Amino acid sequence: MAKMSSSVAPVRGQATIGLLLAFFVVAGWASLHFFSMFVFDLSWSSLPIALGIGLLQCWLSVGLFIVSHDAMHGSLIPRGGGANDAIGAVLLFIYAGFSWKRMRDAHFAHHRAPGSATDPDFSVSHPTSFWRWYGEFLRRYFGWQSIAFVFTVVLTYWLLLGVPVEKIVLLYGAPAIASSMQLFYFGTFRPHRHSGEAFVDRHNARTDDFGWLKSLATCFHFGYHHEHHLAPHIPWWKLPGARRKIRQSQVAA
Repeated sequence: MAKMSSSVAPVRGQATIGLLLAFFVVAGWASLHFFSMFVFDLSWSSLPIALGIGLLQCWLSVGLFIVSHDAMHGSLIPRGGGANDAIGAVLLFIYAGFSWKRMRDAHFAHHRAPGSATDPDFSVSHPTSFWRWYGEFLRRYFGWQSIAFVFTVVLTYWLLLGVPVEKIVLLYGAPAIASSMQLFYFGTFRPHRHSGEAFVDRHNARTDDFGWLKSLATCFHFGYHHEHHLAPHIPWWKLPGARRKIRQSQVAA
């Protein structure tokens, strides 16, 4: 019984912390979205504030995706089974109308052969070009379901709820597009791009040498990407610790 309790406690602790952090991310995104659409008064004089709102909303949108990514790997709620699927599916749909099964299957394919011709996230034709690779990335994942979702949201806000179209574009559309670029740059392009520096192993992934705050601000620590590939079961908020352990072992060696 003691052994069982000691093994269950870390799992419950990880689930508690993960769900609490997920709640703050989702609640922050939803609150800011509601405020920007239905409360905030957009004008020329309030543009600097609108810019700040847009930047924060972009970062929180990245957080939505990262939480759903943890759910894919079962690290949001260890041993959570269908709870991970349910939470991840809802967040991916909120993010851009994405299909949970399609995105999860593609992500697992990425982990099976990262940086190869069978990796759906990798551009064999443009392994060094951000814009061409990003274009392939959008065409691969932003399909009819996402287009229908975005158009439904925009038309509902504009025609039924009377939200000015400039607010929708500036405070909903722009942060969403910017978040996709942020996720792609720090979570796919930087770690997996080809350069003069060889990859250290079959994961074909590099890690950003960022401090804790910069790592959090850029992509919720997803820039510690080699660590993620080495241990996909580690949630985003534990990646700095994994990074420290690897660096300490390298120094000791």
